[in-house]
Amino acid sequence: MKTKTEIIRRLNDKMRTGQSTDGHIVITSGVQALGEDAIAKVRIAVAQFNRFNENNDPHGEHDFGAFDCDAQHFFWKIDYYDKDLMFGSPDASDPNCTSRVLTILLAEEY
Repeated sequence: MKTKTEIIRRLNDKMRTGQSTDGHIVITSGVQALGEDAIAKVRIAVAQFNRFNENNDPHGEHDFGAFDCDAQHFFWKIDYYDKDLMFGSPDASDPNCTSRVLTILLAEEY
C-alpha cells in the first residue's frame, strides 16, 4: 500500500507533466506578459522539472520547483484546495475532495 505522500507525489507529477487534466493551471501576469512562445517554453520546463531534493522538496510531495529559462528565474507551486476552491483540501491524497492548482510565476513576483 502506498503512503499518502507517495500518492500526493504521483498526483502532483501527473498534473505538472500534463498527464492529468484534473486541476487548474494559473500563470501570473508577469509570465503572461512574456508572450506565448515564452509561456510554452516555461510550461515545458515545469513539466520536465526533476531536480527535487531535500532542500526544495522537504516533504517529498513534488509540489515546488525553481528554474531558469531564457535568463529569467521562475517558480512553480502546487497547492491543494477543496473542490469549490474555497478552502484547503481536507486530504491532498484524495482526488475526490481535492482540486490541485499549479501556479507558475516569475521569481520577482513572489
